[in-house]
Amino acid sequence: MSERIQQLSPRLANQIAAGEVVERPASVIKELLENSLDAGATRLDVEIDSGGTKRIKVRDNGKGIAKEDLPLALARHATSKIHALEDLEAVATLGFRGEALASISSVARLALTSSRDDSGKGWQVSAEGRDMQAQLTPAAHPRGTTVDVRDLFFNTPARRKFLRTEKTEFNRVDETIKRLALSRFDVSISLRHNGKGVHNLRAGSGRVEMERRVAQVCGPAFMQNALHIDVERSGLRLWGWVAEPAFSRSQADLQFFYVNGRAIRDKVVSHAVRRAFADVLYHGRHPAFVLYLELDPASVDVNVHPTKHEVRFRDSRLVHDFLFGSLHRALAAVRPGDKAVRPGDKELRPGDKELRPGDIAVPPGEHGEGAQPAVEKVGGIGAGEFAGQHKMPLSARPSESSLQQQMEAYGALHQPYQQPGVAESMPRVAGWSAAMPASAEGEEVPPLGYALAQLHGIYILAQNAHGMIVVDMHAAHERIVYEQMKAAHAAGGIQAQPLLVPVSLAVSQREADCFEERSEVFTSLGFVLQRAGPETLLVRQVPTMLHGAEVEQLVRDVLSDLLAEGGSDRIGERINEILSTMACHGSVRANRRLTVPEMNALLRDMERTERSGQCNHGRPTWTQVKLADMDKWFMRGQ
Repeated sequence: MSERIQQLSPRLANQIAAGEVVERPASVIKELLENSLDAGATRLDVEIDSGGTKRIKVRDNGKGIAKEDLPLALARHATSKIHALEDLEAVATLGFRGEALASISSVARLALTSSRDDSGKGWQVSAEGRDMQAQLTPAAHPRGTTVDVRDLFFNTPARRKFLRTEKTEFNRVDETIKRLALSRFDVSISLRHNGKGVHNLRAGSGRVEMERRVAQVCGPAFMQNALHIDVERSGLRLWGWVAEPAFSRSQADLQFFYVNGRAIRDKVVSHAVRRAFADVLYHGRHPAFVLYLELDPASVDVNVHPTKHEVRFRDSRLVHDFLFGSLHRALAAVRPGDKAVRPGDKELRPGDKELRPGDIAVPPGEHGEGAQPAVEKVGGIGAGEFAGQHKMPLSARPSESSLQQQMEAYGALHQPYQQPGVAESMPRVAGWSAAMPASAEGEEVPPLGYALAQLHGIYILAQNAHGMIVVDMHAAHERIVYEQMKAAHAAGGIQAQPLLVPVSLAVSQREADCFEERSEVFTSLGFVLQRAGPETLLVRQVPTMLHGAEVEQLVRDVLSDLLAEGGSDRIGERINEILSTMACHGSVRANRRLTVPEMNALLRDMERTERSGQCNHGRPTWTQVKLADMDKWFMRGQ
């Protein structure tokens, strides 16, 4: 091997660059489609053969490329999207490096045909990886550009060996098309594989057209369980669709996040989403969402990685808190009344306004910037009183409506059916059906309806305007008690207690310095620490809720988070875990007989409580069985 320094040939330099940009057919299609979108195309047609390894053809109706610029289009570091260093500080296009076409042409046979007018006359430039000499010839072509790529990696056999089967490569191409289709609803996209049509996605700018495309890409079940959000604050805007926690996935395969129209994967975003779902998602499951973040291009650096999958935010803490707060409030604002009819079943009534991406949807209870959804707090409950929570009866609150008082009166008339050991049977259900004049008198039926009976001492059966409601009474009460405990804990602040014997921690000097710089974080969380040496910390006070917990490991984890991310949520999460456990033990247990007023009180509490659709462990608390579905069971009307 020569030790002399020499300049690489253009062909070898381009092939090295291709290793960063061109991994497989899907990455080729991504680069070509992004160029088309930057050119203002409103229609994209993609044709591939053998998963893209034999041929990739992308045609658009964009602005086209001038004859004199065609040879430059295949040259390395040639672009029309940036001109000075300042342009990199606010990149507004998907591509800007000027390496995609040069890299592709170095490892494949590429022909680029383009025209800038409707005369039908255009020009074609072609190049092959071996000599990289661009050849310009006239060609018939309508306005726009067509890129034809054949025999990918024909001159680099080592790279070709890493390609997978045709099916695997096609699936990756399909995923790339779907991600780009969700980034631009105003662009029509078609895909053909081996001459057969796969996708034909029509453009649309209205809410209905957008949701139709999302349903085509993510499946109709996603849209039927999706919440539409649109929040704008502090120069940031987040809009899109997020699935209810009950619609979770075993894999993170339905997670689409876009920053200024660019599909990205970012750990700041992932952490914010994970925190927002922490209280409502079953362990080991992943949320599903299609979300769009819009912000000033100068606030985000897209020049981090050649594939442009990663970005770096100028103020990552601001972005993180905005994403977490927006999703957290959106999930908390969902009440059973919003889900009694699934989103897929809702129809716009006369006078209803159709929300569009430009509108800001303010969740119930949020009447101002930064306002929190209304949460009913429990007054007079201290940390020491939580232990007796299991003794709290499930009775109606003094502020219950006259309708609730009617329910109590009705319950008193049916005491024989509520004695322990007496089966909850049909006479009680029939009697309840006859005793529902309240709704007939004009009173609106609550979202979760009125209780009918208990089933096996576990479930509450209720009737609402749409059919039957089945409630897991323990799971539902567990969420109610948990939210009450969190509200009371937040209202009273974090109570702390000194340690009889301080705990000594051996840490690194870097961790000790971090503590001194961020000591206010520990103080706000109820900890009192003192630096006793260059590599020693003393823990003198801990939160009351964490008494007996592994304080040493918790402090180390917080320090690690502060060093890595600049913040930590571990203490708050640990306190919530304790509150969740206490709420679980303080909730009604299975086989406890509830009176009708108690069951109705539980249903009304669910309608008022945040996140009442899931228990503390992420399990659903209730489900709706529609009357039309029950009619099908018994073939009524057929």
